[in-house]
Amino acid sequence: MQTPASVRIRISWPAGHLDAPLDDTPTSQALVKALPLVSTARTWGEEVYFGTGVSVSRETGAREVVEPGTVAFWIDGDALALPYGPTPISRGDECRLAGPCNVLGRLDGDPGLLATVRDGDPVRVELLDA
Repeated sequence: MQTPASVRIRISWPAGHLDAPLDDTPTSQALVKALPLVSTARTWGEEVYFGTGVSVSRETGAREVVEPGTVAFWIDGDALALPYGPTPISRGDECRLAGPCNVLGRLDGDPGLLATVRDGDPVRVELLDA
């Protein structure tokens, strides 16, 4: 088992993949225990989200407005939320999530690659070796 500080995940879909280091949070730990997982991508404006089968509580640092490329956990949907631009409820160019989400980390690379995810695409999340 990797130490929490070294946990990195890969999120893959038919057109590409992005990696992300995860912060050591209760939500990250719960997610890591559920990996690898396969889900179905959903899109909402410039956000990709998908169910994880993991259920957690809201953490004290949960936020609704985040930076593009944030790896967030949408508590109400038991889902990972990956914003890369405005959503239907954003004000201006902000990334506004559907509700307060636990922040797990940030994507490496260009979060704009998420634009290649199509609604209904299979998505896989797995641990990367340290």
